[in-house]
Amino acid sequence: MLRFFHALRHGGRLVWALLGALCIASALSAAVLGATMRERFKRDVMRMAFNGNLELLDDVKRRVGATRDTLDRRLVAASQSAAPGDRPYIVVSINDNRLWYREGDRTIFTARVATGSGKELVNEGPGTSLHWKFETPRGRLVVQSKETDPVWVPPDWHYVEMAKKKQLGFTKLLRGQKIPIGGGAVLTVDGTDVVTKYPDGREVPFETKEGNEIVANGNIIIPPFGTNQRKYLGTLGVERLYLGDGYGLHGTDEPESIGQSASHGCVRLRNEDIETLYRIVPIGTVVYIY
Repeated sequence: MLRFFHALRHGGRLVWALLGALCIASALSAAVLGATMRERFKRDVMRMAFNGNLELLDDVKRRVGATRDTLDRRLVAASQSAAPGDRPYIVVSINDNRLWYREGDRTIFTARVATGSGKELVNEGPGTSLHWKFETPRGRLVVQSKETDPVWVPPDWHYVEMAKKKQLGFTKLLRGQKIPIGGGAVLTVDGTDVVTKYPDGREVPFETKEGNEIVANGNIIIPPFGTNQRKYLGTLGVERLYLGDGYGLHGTDEPESIGQSASHGCVRLRNEDIETLYRIVPIGTVVYIY
């Protein structure tokens, strides 16, 4: 130790250099660790939201002092960023239910759209309280990816909404669970399918689509994520421009809704209009929604 301080007093440049390098390495390690933890937190929060574990999500948000979700924070931060300059961009008016693809002051393409209805879905049950509000987010987003023949994976609210419409209950089917449905048959999951399993060993997969969900014992069945019965083709039309956090510009199987406030938050277009946008809009295009 005495030799160490002696070296410092007598111009030990190598020692100072080593100390400086050590400090820089420590700072970089702390920064990397902090960034990694933030990314893990965002991943875990998105996973909880995706799986409908809203009570746990709210608890985590309270513990970290968060008052808004990731999309809200991103919209606020992005609203202060610069305009796209000479690059083409998309503008969506919620009030007018219209979209413009523009370059400077020139309109390249325009179309009528459907936006969030603003309606609320509430389900109060024993020990549970579920609440959703179907709004299109306002602010600045970016086209993150493009999909042809997009598959819609219905969130839990879809099944709650359908149950209310049909005056039925709803229940989640868990992997490994068996729900008796009469005659010795059970409803269960086998691999990637929800099936009816008969006493003789036969298994018949369910065929589902929007409006034709699985019903058993007076309940609409909510299939597990990853099963074919939780994947709907055609609902989102022929193409989708994905904006993140479940939102996007996409086609529709309900063309009569175009021009109205009718969606659950996404921006719907006629299939022929989304085909045009899909062809001319690159990934990375800025989307302003107001």
